[in-house]
Amino acid sequence: MTYKPYILRTYEKMLGWPFGRQLFSIYASRKAPYFRTIRPLVQKLEPGHCEVFLKKRKSVQNHIGTVHVIAVANGLEMAMGFLAEATIPKHLRWIPKGMELSYPAKGDTDLVCEAISDPADWKVGDVDIAVVARRKDGVAVVEGVIKLWISEKPK
Repeated sequence: MTYKPYILRTYEKMLGWPFGRQLFSIYASRKAPYFRTIRPLVQKLEPGHCEVFLKKRKSVQNHIGTVHVIAVANGLEMAMGFLAEATIPKHLRWIPKGMELSYPAKGDTDLVCEAISDPADWKVGDVDIAVVARRKDGVAVVEGVIKLWISEKPK
């Protein structure tokens, strides 16, 4: 039997329930309470890929009426974290080391925050996770890399 991380098993189980994505997103946000501030919706979760929907609401907007970049970074960090939990081999653990982001366009609609990696890259050392947040029209509003440190779990 192939190892399947707890977060993937839980996500797949909840997808079979009415409002499963919403329930999973609420459940997951309770595990990391800061994520609740953006009211995320996990749209897709699989090894090497996670998408989190971020609705443009007053509480995540800045003074010019666009989605504040810190709210976007929160969504990107959530997507990265879920990707990491769904991807990392059983004998390894991860911790973020840093984040480099650029803001090529305004976030003036709802956004999808996406994290992508190649599961084959998950070895001891640094792993770069590509992240991007896109508007409804597909234009990237924030893009960059979140660097993780991967190490062996203690025996």
